[in-house]
Amino acid sequence: METGRVETTTLQKINIMQKIKVLISWSGDNYCADAGNENINGVVLVTNKTFDGVKREFESSLKFHIEGCISGGDVLPEWIVKGNYELEYVLETSALLHRLDGILTRSAIARATGINEKQIGHYASGHRNPRPKQREKIIRGIHSISRELASVV
Repeated sequence: METGRVETTTLQKINIMQKIKVLISWSGDNYCADAGNENINGVVLVTNKTFDGVKREFESSLKFHIEGCISGGDVLPEWIVKGNYELEYVLETSALLHRLDGILTRSAIARATGINEKQIGHYASGHRNPRPKQREKIIRGIHSISRELASVV
């Protein structure tokens, strides 16, 4: 008589990371990162001269904010208290264009998008904000340039 083999598997909880959306913009001479919603019980806002610096400052400030909320007795979602989140950085057009300074010229972006270079400069400075279709055109142009660069062997 043959006995059947039974395998026991342990189901583990799958921790799906929640996302906290962080908007990064360009203001004057600095990057500005902010997030505010009901999940973090307030607003966290930081500025820094560099893109990497503003991300570092934001992460540190968010942790400080969460610790302050907890010690103050504020109720926060468990996933925030346990640090089960990831930050999703969304760059406004001004921050995106400044992020590419020194990597891509505005002239190259203008050629790839068909948008006047002076207008690209207005978007970069934050004096003007592109409509969604114009922003998408800028992103497609940047992707086009990156594909072209990646094809070089």
